[in-house]
Amino acid sequence: MILSLFRSLPKKSATLKAERSYEVAGRILPLRVMENPRATRLTLRIDAGGKGLRMTVPPGMPTREIDKFLTRHEGWIETRIAKMPDQPKVRPGVKIPVRGVPHLIVHEPAKRGTVRQENGADGPLLIVYGDRPHLARRVGDFLKREARRDLEILVARHTATVGRHAKVIRLKDTKSRWGSCTSDGTLSFSWRIMMAPPPIIDYLVAHEVAHLKEMNHGPKFWKLCGELCPDTERCKAWLKRNGGALQAIDFS
Repeated sequence: MILSLFRSLPKKSATLKAERSYEVAGRILPLRVMENPRATRLTLRIDAGGKGLRMTVPPGMPTREIDKFLTRHEGWIETRIAKMPDQPKVRPGVKIPVRGVPHLIVHEPAKRGTVRQENGADGPLLIVYGDRPHLARRVGDFLKREARRDLEILVARHTATVGRHAKVIRLKDTKSRWGSCTSDGTLSFSWRIMMAPPPIIDYLVAHEVAHLKEMNHGPKFWKLCGELCPDTERCKAWLKRNGGALQAIDFS
């Protein structure tokens, strides 16, 4: 059983039924149709940044019904995509947050190294060394290293409080959830959480560690989560409001 920050995964995995292109609002988006044995109705999700669409359907759903569903909800899709934040690409001259603080990316190709933080005259800088084609990847790797360091400290603190052990900590780049906890004690986190302010990072860890003791989203779980992170409601709201913008940043 796996529990995530926003939803629980089904006991039986969904399988790919079809993959095709879908034109909406003058854009051609990839559409993935997933067949889920536990699904009782059609559901539609728009990927972060409006990169694509993902549908979940019950087994044996005819293609014509899928097409009808998309046609009925075309206006909704157009509206949601129009409201989505721009998808900034990591490059010199743009700012990305590190622990919630915007850092200006400065490229220094002549020097060797990876990435370092520095306080500039106009604010924090993220100095990136090496060839330009590797800049975005180097910034992503930097965030992963910082995330692992912070997450390991927070996991150790919260697991000591609840008296449970985390088997392993994994970093992922998931688009639909920020973290998950398995019944064997594996904790997974999106390394993009490193761009959020420290209280939000702490909340995410508290949420997943609470699942080590309460593998559900019932009253006991939320009570424990609130004990580990007293600011749970505000942090949860912040992540819901701002998480899409962090997931939309392009590190490719």
